[in-house]
Amino acid sequence: MIDISHSPILTATFRNAAEMPDKTAVITTDGKEISYSTLQRNILRCANWLYQHGISSGDRIMISAEKDVKFIYLYLAAHLIGAVNVVADAEDNASRLKHLADIAKPAICIGIESADRRSYLYSEINLSDELEADGQIPTYQEGNAERISPDTPADIMFTSGTTGIPKGVVLTHANIAGGARNINSFIGNTAEDVELLCLPVSHSFGLGRLRCSLLAGATIVMHDGFANLKSVFNAFEKFRVSGFGMVPAAWAYIRRFSGDFIARYAPQLKYIEIGSSALPHEEKQLLCELFPTTRICMHYGLTEASRAAFMELHEDKEHLDSVGKSVNGKVDIRILGKDGREATRGEMGEICIKGDIVTPGYLDSAQNKEAFVGDYFRSGDVGYIDEVGYLYLTDRIKEIINVGGKKVSPIEIEEEVRKISGAESVCIAAPDPDGILGEVPCLFILKDSLRMDLEELKVGLMKRLENYKLPRFFKIVDSLPLSSNGKKKRRADINLN
Repeated sequence: MIDISHSPILTATFRNAAEMPDKTAVITTDGKEISYSTLQRNILRCANWLYQHGISSGDRIMISAEKDVKFIYLYLAAHLIGAVNVVADAEDNASRLKHLADIAKPAICIGIESADRRSYLYSEINLSDELEADGQIPTYQEGNAERISPDTPADIMFTSGTTGIPKGVVLTHANIAGGARNINSFIGNTAEDVELLCLPVSHSFGLGRLRCSLLAGATIVMHDGFANLKSVFNAFEKFRVSGFGMVPAAWAYIRRFSGDFIARYAPQLKYIEIGSSALPHEEKQLLCELFPTTRICMHYGLTEASRAAFMELHEDKEHLDSVGKSVNGKVDIRILGKDGREATRGEMGEICIKGDIVTPGYLDSAQNKEAFVGDYFRSGDVGYIDEVGYLYLTDRIKEIINVGGKKVSPIEIEEEVRKISGAESVCIAAPDPDGILGEVPCLFILKDSLRMDLEELKVGLMKRLENYKLPRFFKIVDSLPLSSNGKKKRRADINLN
């Protein structure tokens, strides 16, 4: 008998396989339909595969999160045996992946080629003849069962730290299940839903949508992204899509290249979830006009505390400048001052979060020292709660740049500039002139410190940084923007002219 009581997501998935075996769980990017019974069978096969390759409870698996159905099988198989997924972005360059692997120390890498660790590409994982699964798995869980509980780590997801050092966010089975339950409850997801997943599954938002679909017994349609809007709209029609998630940058892209065309699907769209960065007030109003009967849900949260607050644009039309209210009574959001005192209503302070969605801490325990106030996670965002309970975001303590929902550390960019050219620099967030990504990196370089041509520096950065991290603007200056005590000023209020 398989014990999956530690994982509510797996429990729901296997229950769906028993109660509606022929129901489509996943539609792959090439249109193949995977039923819940097939999904369960291949999770078991992948659990066998992992076991045969020496993986057991507590081991870490660095897995490239791709829109390959084998990712779903292996991701859930790791949960089944109590292994921990170190979720990697398929777009990360080789040097960053190696750096993350050095931090996480995985037993194996999947979907990633590694010179110093055992690695397997998805194409090398055979789930056919030799990997039979009849609903049972080997007894390797015995002796480990007491070590696997809802509070056992399930995933490690890396975020960009303010110091430039990536932070490995530990998420337990209880964390990811609590988040999925909270989201489904607020949005109203059911087994009748068909969701188009254009978001990357390497980030909290997209991976969370996948878990929500499995928990509800719905159908998830994997799609490569929003770049090909004709393909997106064709999928809406072909699969009778009832909902999808997007970041504000995707909405700006849709509006720019297709106008209001998407509104023709408003009658079939039951819900839209929006998150990862701010959306202008006027765009929220426009969404309400284009989708008058669609439940348009916008969330606020972090990888460390996913979807802490929600708002529904129609219901909260008088509070569109807020980020909503706590998703439910299990998530407590408080505003705390520098002295740890709880702020009064309307008083600004740091947004701190407590609840079943909050990480127990970072992989590097040293990074936890300043991350919590008691049981409350410090978001690094400044805001206030008004008299009727709505949360307003007014500023940020952390200097992370939000590029279309992807978080970029300015210190990482400054360090790469120093390594390549020896130059001193300051990187800040600047408004995206195209109005799509929200923010883009802008780099100030100290004139006398640059020991190479600017074009050479740009080429060097292209070799060392992912595309979304590359500075959009380069400015050679006689002096760097520094505070009165000599610290670099990385705030967006710096004059860009």
